[in-house]
Amino acid sequence: MGRRAFVTGGTGFVGLNLIQALLADGWQVSALHRASSDLTFLKRFAADRVVGSITDPGTLATAIPQGTDTIFHVAGNTNMWRARNPEQTHDNVDGTRNVVEAAIVRGVRRLIVTSSISAYGPVSGVITETTPSLGGESWVNYERTKYQAQEIARAATARGLEVVIMQPGAIMGAYDVGTWSRLFPLIRDGKLPGVPPANLSFAHVREVVRAHITAADKGENGGQYLLAGTEATMLDLVRQISALVGAKSPSRATPAWLLKIVAKVADQISSYTGKEPVITPEMAAGLGGNMTIPCTKAKTELGYKTVPLNEMVQDCYDWLRAEGRV
Repeated sequence: MGRRAFVTGGTGFVGLNLIQALLADGWQVSALHRASSDLTFLKRFAADRVVGSITDPGTLATAIPQGTDTIFHVAGNTNMWRARNPEQTHDNVDGTRNVVEAAIVRGVRRLIVTSSISAYGPVSGVITETTPSLGGESWVNYERTKYQAQEIARAATARGLEVVIMQPGAIMGAYDVGTWSRLFPLIRDGKLPGVPPANLSFAHVREVVRAHITAADKGENGGQYLLAGTEATMLDLVRQISALVGAKSPSRATPAWLLKIVAKVADQISSYTGKEPVITPEMAAGLGGNMTIPCTKAKTELGYKTVPLNEMVQDCYDWLRAEGRV
């Protein structure tokens, strides 16, 4: 029997890829999911399914099997609308605290935390693991809570729990149903309202989960690893998707200043309607920044590899087609 892993966020994009890779490597896997979760994809894998929630400490401790070697805490709330900030703080901050406490109670050896490059806050230029984070002071709740969550986890090393923090950029690949995959039908149907002038650092989900698994043994205790490195603009991404779906490619990005005005107006309207805007001020805040992420530490210590954007887009598209989603 292989070592036992416990995965939170097992019905999500990264979680599903991680479970698939762990099982292929011979791990025994227990996947935590809410009673209301869609299990369509999780049921494809021979993982033990456990009902519970990271926000319910009572169910969490009993959900983690005795003898669990590593917890992969992948669950997270990526909300970018202020109306949902309290729920996001509860999920990201309180949820991570609960996972840490349960891991210690159950005698788990190591906790791998899926944080985000967003934990650095509004930084630009060349970003490495030694770049000072501005996330703790960010007005964007997602950035702030991802920073707070990773630091809560890191502090647990003083109590004997081994902790490694993973910080992916923009992830692409199979089992993506809610992030970049949404662009494919929008572009195909000519419904993309505009292209933000965003500069992004992408990662293939395959390489992200491989780094997570390697970190279970080789990751620096108390350390962190940036997982990104394929620099591209949103326009680059949209053009590649346009070519695959046979749509007309846009010639230029929408100016950041215009999108920020649209976001401000949409935010004011949402305060009356109670409906989430298509673009929020939080989303608009990240437009126009420029960063380069070498990922040297992850490449050296975890064998992480950067993948060309066209390969990531193709893999995502092939999966969507195979599933009848595009």
